[in-house]
Amino acid sequence: MTDTQLAAHLAKIAGKILLQVRDSGMLRGKALGNAGDETANQFLVHTLRAQRPDDGLLSEESKDTKDRLGKSRVWIIDPVDGTREYGEERADWAVHVGLAINGVATSGAVALPGLDGGIVLDTENVAPLIKHKGKPRLVISRTRPAKEAVAVAQALGGETIPMGSAGAKAMAIVRGEAEIYLHSGGQYEWDSCAPVAVALAHGLHCSRIDGSRLRYNQDDSYLPDLLICQPELAEQVLSIVASGA
Repeated sequence: MTDTQLAAHLAKIAGKILLQVRDSGMLRGKALGNAGDETANQFLVHTLRAQRPDDGLLSEESKDTKDRLGKSRVWIIDPVDGTREYGEERADWAVHVGLAINGVATSGAVALPGLDGGIVLDTENVAPLIKHKGKPRLVISRTRPAKEAVAVAQALGGETIPMGSAGAKAMAIVRGEAEIYLHSGGQYEWDSCAPVAVALAHGLHCSRIDGSRLRYNQDDSYLPDLLICQPELAEQVLSIVASGA
């Protein structure tokens, strides 16, 4: 398998495992979220170590040993992105399997198992971007909308769409369901590595909200902000954020 094929296969299987855990009916809410995180993480970690033994690994659900810092290739995973949404049996959660090479999100896949039939988007199976002719649509947190995103929506006369996990929001841009995803409330590398790899492969703009590059496999895995948007909107969005509007 290529790296992307491996990522897509693992994300798909992890999604199926998560659905089986949820559909067992034995757990609810936070307990379901915890069980899903642990179960999917065990599968992904053990399989990646077997399939790519020389690569580094960073997972939200595993202790970070820093061994990865000496590796040029590092898998960065989030077994359940949107644990709350998963525990609430919503559809807007995701599985992230990303690969950073020399600090750049290069390959990966994002599974959306909660959608009807399940969907996996990756960095090899790329579809043309869908262009929206109306006012821009912005996906925002359903619980803590970023003030910068709200300001951008107001400045552009855009529509805001509340949504759960970071992966679900990022893939909404890839799938043409919205044009802008701007986050400033704090994230980690596993929240964005796979989504950014997929978004870049599809021709979208991806950066920090000050326009700087996103860097992965850093000593501190905190990566607090993110902009994914249609490329023609990037300059305008970044300007609005810089102005503090």
